[in-house]
Amino acid sequence: MENYIPDIYQKSIYTIDYSKLLSRGIKCLLFDLDNTIIASSDKIPPKKAKDLFISLKQKGFKIIIFSNSPKIRVKQFQNFFDVDCYYNARKPHAGKFKKLLKIYNYKENEVAIIGDQLLTDVLGGNKVGITTILVNPLSDKDIIFTRFNRFFEKRKMKKLRDKNLFCKGRYYD
Repeated sequence: MENYIPDIYQKSIYTIDYSKLLSRGIKCLLFDLDNTIIASSDKIPPKKAKDLFISLKQKGFKIIIFSNSPKIRVKQFQNFFDVDCYYNARKPHAGKFKKLLKIYNYKENEVAIIGDQLLTDVLGGNKVGITTILVNPLSDKDIIFTRFNRFFEKRKMKKLRDKNLFCKGRYYD
């Protein structure tokens, strides 16, 4: 059950205390794309997100979009945000997380993943031992595969709530 519990839970990418992450030794932030940075049905990213990424890079963070979405979806945001991208990440499988750590030469305790799903972002990050940050999805509209995941996510969240391990809407850092 603990593989489904995020280390940090916040309302959105804009409410995370990034200074606290820096003080914990986090150097690299992996951001999920759909329903974390931008609604999954949107094609134009918000300027607010670009401003956030500029600020985070100025603080010294390496920013990487780490998404299960295909190349055609992810690459269109690479230039806009001026960040590295990793598409078809196959979260929650650990393989591409480990490959990324090796490519960028980061230790597990230097990386955090920020995403909107327990079954992909949190589970995948916890499998490899990086910091996991769950945020609320930006939209209720999901692609079909994600809708399937949300069904199981709700069941998992209920079990976690019943055991007093995690409660949706009770934010912490």
